[in-house]
Amino acid sequence: MIQNLNKLSFARFGTILNVRGESRGFPAGGDYVTQDRAYTATQVVACRSEGFVYLDYLEGMTLLAVEGTDGAVICFYLDKPVCLKAGVRFAVVPFQWECSVRICYHEAQPPVPESHFLPADDFRISYRLRLRNIYTMFYQEKEKGFLFKGEKHDVLELTYVDKGQLHSVVGGVDYLLHQGDMMVYGVNQWHMQYADTDCATSFITITFDMEGDDLSALTDRVFTMSPQDVDILKTITYEQERNDEYSGDMILYQLGRLLIQVLRSQNGTVDSRLRIPAALNAENDIINRALRYVAEHVREKLSVGIVARGIGVSPSHLTALFHKSMNIAPGEYIRRTKLEESKQLIREGRLNFSQISEALSYSTVHHFSRQFKEKFGITPSEYAKAIK
Repeated sequence: MIQNLNKLSFARFGTILNVRGESRGFPAGGDYVTQDRAYTATQVVACRSEGFVYLDYLEGMTLLAVEGTDGAVICFYLDKPVCLKAGVRFAVVPFQWECSVRICYHEAQPPVPESHFLPADDFRISYRLRLRNIYTMFYQEKEKGFLFKGEKHDVLELTYVDKGQLHSVVGGVDYLLHQGDMMVYGVNQWHMQYADTDCATSFITITFDMEGDDLSALTDRVFTMSPQDVDILKTITYEQERNDEYSGDMILYQLGRLLIQVLRSQNGTVDSRLRIPAALNAENDIINRALRYVAEHVREKLSVGIVARGIGVSPSHLTALFHKSMNIAPGEYIRRTKLEESKQLIREGRLNFSQISEALSYSTVHHFSRQFKEKFGITPSEYAKAIK
């Protein structure tokens, strides 16, 4: 960032000159050379002199970059004449395209070019993380035992649990998000979500894209939100409801602010991502492949044996891993996934109940209707009427 040029901030590099008078503090005498020089953004070169160097701006926004003894470069806005100490490495940098300065030095100790220096852009405040677009933002209220079969997409997705608990399965690892927890799924990172059969849940999902630093610090971990973080989310939902000409800008700003605050809160703390031994990684991979197989073949005939063969493991091993990792039998998981899929088929409206029952491999339409009511508390007919 560009620094203000004052006596205190500039003291270790030189002095600020008296601007009164025609000389503006420059020395007078035959031994000194005074020149007016023009600089462009493509001609930024570092110099050093064994004697004092005097500089004053003439035209254009001008920056003075100086290097400290620790090698760090500091950039000052040159808006007054200065005298650099002997031996200070410096460069005149146009803020935009070009500038001109007056330079004065002892003829026996001219500034000697040394190397190319940092361009002006390196001294400006710029985004390390830039939130580009928000695509969807939903508040979802789900029933007990809710199950989402899983997906991946080429944008990031944020999930924040407002009420209850939510399981997020990413990379075969089952993360349990409690009220006030947040998780971000990476680009093209396959994930599925479900709630326990005795727990309803409400959560916010936001899909967006962001560019900048390595974004892996946001993924594969659970963040517990502070009261300040929650306030930002409330502002985002308020702006979504307000929906005036500036609401989009406010939502983008607030979400970017939230993500930065969450990342900052992790600095200096123990990494909250799971440390997974190699053996568990192999088990997680099996779970992940099984979940994806069910999601991709949910409208086909499925059984524990079919899924196990599809991913190359035994039915007994798959059953043991499901119980261990997700506290559910794979057969029950398949049943719940098919019932959730039946709701999607009903919403699409292309098949009648008998065709849906057959498509999802139920023995009879009555068997399908009975399981649907046990799971959701209403019949398929009642559900179809409710969504019209």
